[in-house]
Amino acid sequence: MDFSRKEIEYVLDCAEKMVPTARGEKTSDSLKGRIMASLFFEVSTRTRLSFETAMKRLGGMVIGFAEASTTSTKKGESLGDTIRMAENYADVIVMRHPLEGSARFTAEIARIPVINGGDGAGHHPTQCLLDLFTIKTERGTIGKNRVAMVGDLKYGRTVHSLAHALALFNTKMVFVAPEQLQMPREVLEECSELGASISVTDQLEDIIEDIDVLYVTRIQKERFPDPEEYEKVAGSYVVDCDLLSQAKKDMIVMHPLPRVNEILPEVDNTKHAAYFRQAFNGIPVRMALLSLVLRGES
Repeated sequence: MDFSRKEIEYVLDCAEKMVPTARGEKTSDSLKGRIMASLFFEVSTRTRLSFETAMKRLGGMVIGFAEASTTSTKKGESLGDTIRMAENYADVIVMRHPLEGSARFTAEIARIPVINGGDGAGHHPTQCLLDLFTIKTERGTIGKNRVAMVGDLKYGRTVHSLAHALALFNTKMVFVAPEQLQMPREVLEECSELGASISVTDQLEDIIEDIDVLYVTRIQKERFPDPEEYEKVAGSYVVDCDLLSQAKKDMIVMHPLPRVNEILPEVDNTKHAAYFRQAFNGIPVRMALLSLVLRGES
């Protein structure tokens, strides 16, 4: 996440104005005639669809692909050549790629704006923004919360971006994971340098009653170089109604999705479940970003 706190707050304010249009209650043609190239070299559901919805809600158009196997990369075309081709067809590129650093590389060579839709196990900045927007709308504020991040904190790009951003708001954070999946040391050091109050544990039950936001992540099998290592930690944490009975009444449960078995379906109908509203929030946030990079205004 390259944004300052002031820039983040500006994007979130813009996103708030976009909510009626995101819901279809209002219409907009502010990006009429503009084209977004959606280049997804890695599987995605929410990020890709919400970006496409965002562009279309603003009257724009979308071209692109949803998996690399349908493109000329299968013939050996380099990422650089793919980008130089796509920039001739569109006004903005939204890209997801399995290699960490790929988005920064793309931004350096492209002549049009590039939005990072996730790069390997690195960062997922637009997910971070919608997560912050969710915390703000659900809790009324960002900084005055104690946030617990649970699960795959080593490979989970969403929590890397979110931890940095929350540190800018002086948020208290607890990182809950098995030792081999804990938050990378460089992220811990960065958060500490920004003045955040952080703690580390592997026991979710010990902290559940004291937190305001429970951010759950999937243990990502596809990120593990060794399948045996994945099996050792799969299913480490499961959020169910028994666990939530110990939580504050107004505590919210978030998840970047998709989930597997880390949040049981019985949680969906509780007052704590915020993850489907969180998924919707990707639309107004991404509408705000597209409007800002293409028009310079919300």
